[in-house]
Amino acid sequence: MIELVDKIGMKILAGPISANIDYMPGNNGPTCVVIIETSHFACHVWNDVAPALIQLDVYTCGPFDPNAVIEHIQVWDPVKVEYKYLDREFGLTEIEI
Repeated sequence: MIELVDKIGMKILAGPISANIDYMPGNNGPTCVVIIETSHFACHVWNDVAPALIQLDVYTCGPFDPNAVIEHIQVWDPVKVEYKYLDREFGLTEIEI
């Protein structure tokens, strides 16, 4: 999370903090959040499925290159990447990248 925050030019205000949920079948896996000056990043991993499912939210009012996020997560060697890039200022309109 720290590397991703740095990569897209954001500033950490708190965190990251993480916890591992290992007692809820169907929801087992780590969760991590980091507070940035313009909002937050959150990530949860579901370990009970194969391959594991990762959901990452990069929520910010600050400008950034969404392609940098997609490039960065390649270190996880994903099988499949799906994303939505939304304009929060104008009714959560989806933006093509």
